[in-house]
Amino acid sequence: MSYKIPTTDMKKLNIILAVVLIAVMAACGSKKTEVPSAYAYTTFETTCMGVEHDGSQTLRAWGKGNNKADAIEQAKKNAVYDVLFKGISGNGECARRPLVGEVNARERYANYFNPFFSDGGEYMKFVKEEKSGEKSRIESKASSQTAYGIIVTVDREGLRQQLEKDGVIRPGTTH
Repeated sequence: MSYKIPTTDMKKLNIILAVVLIAVMAACGSKKTEVPSAYAYTTFETTCMGVEHDGSQTLRAWGKGNNKADAIEQAKKNAVYDVLFKGISGNGECARRPLVGEVNARERYANYFNPFFSDGGEYMKFVKEEKSGEKSRIESKASSQTAYGIIVTVDREGLRQQLEKDGVIRPGTTH
């Protein structure tokens, strides 16, 4: 035996479900994601989210600092650093070797990279945070440390060209 819901009751139910769904979506879309404070002291790897047609990489990068601004700037530095010296692991097109394959290059070219990675340094030309801003950020706050995970795009090709021009890597080297 089956029970059929009257059409008017079904319409009311659909309206109520739609209102609840809209309210939930609005609440979720307006805030950044927060995780427990214990994660503020955890180290996370930069992860690939995709490769654009121009060769730039979209990454989830993490940074720590005394405040939000410091943590976000550190996340941008970490993204560029990882593209340059560590490489980005992942599947398919996401997996990329480091642009600078030379062992101890960071130390060997310290006179170049120290100013490059200084606050507001040249690295800023090659990284930008995605426009979704607060919605895509992950925050973990502890009493003395704030950690942020942000989505950035790193101009890998622009970095390669700049490093070749400045004599840090040889032109034509595959990266």
